[in-house]
Amino acid sequence: MKDNLPITLRGKQALEEELKRLIREERPSAVRAIEEARALGDISENADYDAAKERQGWVEARITEIQSRLAGAEIINPAELRSDKVIFGASVELNDVEEEKKVAYQIVGPEEADIKAGRISILSPLAKALVGKKKGEIAEVKAPNSVKEYEILKIYFQ
Repeated sequence: MKDNLPITLRGKQALEEELKRLIREERPSAVRAIEEARALGDISENADYDAAKERQGWVEARITEIQSRLAGAEIINPAELRSDKVIFGASVELNDVEEEKKVAYQIVGPEEADIKAGRISILSPLAKALVGKKKGEIAEVKAPNSVKEYEILKIYFQ
């Protein structure tokens, strides 16, 4: 992943909270699990030990990943942005031209994307199609079997 990808202020705070939890809770828990598995005896055929070591590896990798992401992140507060075009951090109201259905999304960093919460990654095909467009323009997104069109109804920042 590129270190210079933007992240919203909310996304930064969520990563910081996850990092604190991993360091304060998950890391010590993984170490305890390894110690408990070692106490059971022979570790060469100890499934608990293998699972605990695997968990510890995942925790350490995630800690490193978050620290790297935060160190190289460009933090953006969408509430401070102004633009008549769709940019990172913008919230957009769209009309699915084919289905005549309105949808709304905020364009965010990859780690904070959550389609159910209305946040799409800047790297997603829809966001890529929207960036640079103005209210009233049509964004075309290539779907597996067709091209979806979305009319931009509103662009705002919050």
